[in-house]
Amino acid sequence: MKALVWHGKSDIRCESVRDPILENSRDAIIRVTACAICGSDLHIFDGMIPEMHRGDVLGHETMGEVMEVGKNAGDLKVGDRVVVPFTIACGECFFCMKGFYSGCERTNPDHAKAEQLWGHSPAGLFGYSHLLGGYAGGQAEYLRVPYADVGPIKVPDQLTDEQALFLSDIFPTGYMAAEFCNIQPGQTIAIWGCGPVGQMAIRSAFLLGAERVLAVDTIPERLALARDAGAQTIDFKTENVYERIQDLTGGRGADACIDAVGTEPDTWSGIDAVVDRIKTATFLGTDRPHVLRQAIMCCRNFGTVSIVGVYGGLLDKIPMGSAINRGLTFRMGQTPVQHYLPMLMDRIVKGDIDPSFVITHRATLEDGPELYKTFRDKRDGCIKVVMKP
Repeated sequence: MKALVWHGKSDIRCESVRDPILENSRDAIIRVTACAICGSDLHIFDGMIPEMHRGDVLGHETMGEVMEVGKNAGDLKVGDRVVVPFTIACGECFFCMKGFYSGCERTNPDHAKAEQLWGHSPAGLFGYSHLLGGYAGGQAEYLRVPYADVGPIKVPDQLTDEQALFLSDIFPTGYMAAEFCNIQPGQTIAIWGCGPVGQMAIRSAFLLGAERVLAVDTIPERLALARDAGAQTIDFKTENVYERIQDLTGGRGADACIDAVGTEPDTWSGIDAVVDRIKTATFLGTDRPHVLRQAIMCCRNFGTVSIVGVYGGLLDKIPMGSAINRGLTFRMGQTPVQHYLPMLMDRIVKGDIDPSFVITHRATLEDGPELYKTFRDKRDGCIKVVMKP
């Protein structure tokens, strides 16, 4: 089959790899009908994610048609259309039973490596390094889905692939980011990053009752899409973000702040971002947390900082003095997608939101390597790429 394969920093190729096969009675094989490039895939493309091996198949936003099922793969049947969560969960362990599927204790065969870095291992993820299981991803013609009785959810006939695809990651992630804020009537939510997850967070914040959303970015197309949703936008290259948020909130600060950027902010977003870039380039640091610093400083006393942008290691110069003295609450995590799937699928069916609004580029797998560059470099108005193998 054809797949997008990692060969090193900035080196992704479309090439032939072995077709997946059933390896367990709880497995399913799907024929991929739509997959996407995620912003967190760019961290792999830029060489920020450790334990990537040459030949790894990428991708964790996937849906398709069931082609084979193991005898214990639940109620899935050949021919079902399904969307696949990026988090792989057993459904039976301590964390899965509590709904914390992204903390599954059983699905990361490389848990010892993760424990060395993070103390404890999260769940395995599709297409995202051998710290997280080394599972082949879904930017391919076919995908093996482990624990298929727990993960995939059937897609109603009335929904198109493009409407359902983002239930695999970015819609649940953006919704969780907003839900973490415990939004109350009349509140102002500030969101850093108007990429795909940020766009979902903007709309989710309004769905959950926010009165005002402030969206921070600098890319014109992203800012325009945020304004289309009703957000007020702040261009960090032309405005002082802290001063602007203070002005808009009467000096109080935002009720909650969402970091939807993570470890790779724009280098020119501040002098500390430049220093972070130098540190990571010279192996003196693992991440570039400019946005997290700014979100903390812009949050009101006893507000919430919600973090869904990806960080991998140890963060420097975080203003914890500000956070502790002002009573901030931090909420963060990889999304337990299975927890959100039924409810968010229902919102799409009811017409509360159509996640396909974010798509700007449609392509084939063969176009994938070049579109990784386009997406990373924010060229050609690229906000979200969907590929149809």
